[in-house]
Amino acid sequence: MATAGDPQLVLDARAQLGEGAIWNDARQRLHWIDINGWRVFTYDPATGENHPGNVGQTVGTVVPRAGGGLMLALHEGFARFDPDTGRVTLLPRPPEHDPALVRFNDGKCDPAGRFWAGTMALVKGPKPLGRLHRLDADGTMHVMLRDVGTSNGIAWSLDRRTMYYIDTPLLRVDAFDYDDATGAIGNRRTVITIPPDIGRPDGSTLDAEGMLWIAMYNGWSVTRWNPLTGERLQTIRLPVARVTSCAFGGPDLDTLYLTSARTGLTDEQLAAQPLAGGLFQVKPGVRGVRAPAYQG
Repeated sequence: MATAGDPQLVLDARAQLGEGAIWNDARQRLHWIDINGWRVFTYDPATGENHPGNVGQTVGTVVPRAGGGLMLALHEGFARFDPDTGRVTLLPRPPEHDPALVRFNDGKCDPAGRFWAGTMALVKGPKPLGRLHRLDADGTMHVMLRDVGTSNGIAWSLDRRTMYYIDTPLLRVDAFDYDDATGAIGNRRTVITIPPDIGRPDGSTLDAEGMLWIAMYNGWSVTRWNPLTGERLQTIRLPVARVTSCAFGGPDLDTLYLTSARTGLTDEQLAAQPLAGGLFQVKPGVRGVRAPAYQG
């Protein structure tokens, strides 16, 4: 593959917890969020405009909606969002979701247009409290996994037969057999083991060669892996430690956008990485695949 260029700062956004980068192919815009800042952004690379929308509570992830607007996983549950008017419409609370104990975190749409999003604990308990939820196009909701630590990156293989999933504290990527017709998953197994000295696996995305890109929280990098062999293929260093999500975008899907965080950093750490919380881009030498929109 071609050699990657150097990462470039797109926006000195100083997001508290930048996350959720996803390319809206229909609108040629990048959506991303600041979880702790309660904001959903729409970035237009053609103009440099980064339009913010305050959604009134923590927001875990964002995906395009085929019928227009966006879908969110908020603290309280799934919601529709109109970025032009700022209107938020909450859906009924997902089963087994208690906002006093957990909040929604990362998520994406599967190839059939179902919205998957997971949760993470706000309080310590005897076992992990997170869940992985699935919102179908008809509005029905399903609990797909229980006992999740911090639900994070999720992606599907090019042949629509495998789902890749990150529960961050486990320091690994697990694969599931995935049924595109029904959304069912099974046969969980570990396909990538993350060495603890390179950071914690956060958001992820797939490229056009079927390889998995993973943002490394506290790892100063984004990494590329072969999920069939578990081999790390590439590491791209960034000037910030807390790299949180990655998404291919641009007209040719050849630009990798990266979010970052500054939450929890000391004054000394912030002085050493003043661009923490920024939005970055890099040309990694490979193209991505289009992100599916929610079909409901």
